[in-house]
Amino acid sequence: MITSEWLYWLIGTFFIAVSVFIVTDRTHAKRLGNAAFWGILGLSFFAGTFVVSGAIPAWALGIAVLVMVALAGLGFTGTTSRTRVASVPGAGAGSATGPAEPTAVTTRPSSSTSVLATTSPDERAGFAQRFGNRLFIPALVIPVVAVLVATLGPLVRIGGEPLLAEGSATLTGLGIGSVLAVVVAVLVLRPPRLDTPVREGARLLQAIGWAALLPQMLSTLGIVFTQAGVGSAVGTIIKAVLPDGSLFAAVIVYCLGMALFTVIMGNAFAAFPIMTAAIGWPVLVQGFDGNPAPIFAIGMLAGFCGTLVTPMAANFNLVPAALLEMRDKYGPIKAQIPTAGILLVVNMGVMYLVAF
Repeated sequence: MITSEWLYWLIGTFFIAVSVFIVTDRTHAKRLGNAAFWGILGLSFFAGTFVVSGAIPAWALGIAVLVMVALAGLGFTGTTSRTRVASVPGAGAGSATGPAEPTAVTTRPSSSTSVLATTSPDERAGFAQRFGNRLFIPALVIPVVAVLVATLGPLVRIGGEPLLAEGSATLTGLGIGSVLAVVVAVLVLRPPRLDTPVREGARLLQAIGWAALLPQMLSTLGIVFTQAGVGSAVGTIIKAVLPDGSLFAAVIVYCLGMALFTVIMGNAFAAFPIMTAAIGWPVLVQGFDGNPAPIFAIGMLAGFCGTLVTPMAANFNLVPAALLEMRDKYGPIKAQIPTAGILLVVNMGVMYLVAF
């Protein structure tokens, strides 16, 4: 029986490879801090297997998380470079009898100057013109394979036993799709180096930084809040002000609450257990006999409306602004506010009409 552990170990291997690439980059001013951050993350994916089996205590992973938070919070991570000395024409003393004195300048590695980059900007522009829409083929492989494996995988049996462990089909499909996408990308693009996928992945990960982990951290935070009873407390407050017998009001409160908690916490997966424990399950499902599947699916979509308008969702809103070097780092949020508002209203209407 195939479980999801192989995928976690593969992800951990990638993060460790990123750590090795960074620590060997002598031009990186924060190479030790970055290497430690991604290295600890990679090792944690391996350690999780042994935590589940009881071989090592769970608090070991908790300490690893705190160390990573300290490394990022104290500024030991980032993409700054060392100050170098270079001769700049026209700089320095400007003596008519001799060359100008070298002037110290600071360089910032970008996608074109990083040692992890395998091509220059001009080369990438040339490849874009050469390959055109074929560049999207590897990206499309992932969802196609993931859907096929998630749908058909649970039906495959060997010797009367299922090939995939229960609940692992989706993750297995995502992992297989990602591996196949890399293979297809190599076959289509034929990069000059075999380690190009890992190097370019590491470069992109460095550009995003610690914000790449926000979804995982915030979804965990939602579970912690639920275990602490935040959902029950919110539910008590909402039930006190919610009109008795009003399905429409309950739908509005649930969808609006999903969006607002997502704005606060930065992730709909973090808001979901809180609002579902507060009103989704006890009021909409048990109180009004609603269908759980559409209620919770549309509730998540309502939460995603909050994702569009919050800087807390840094990996969705602030990171793209930084990667695109936008003058207004809140530009994506400002552009998405009208769409978020319209979609939130639509989600409320669809839930009210189809879920009861």
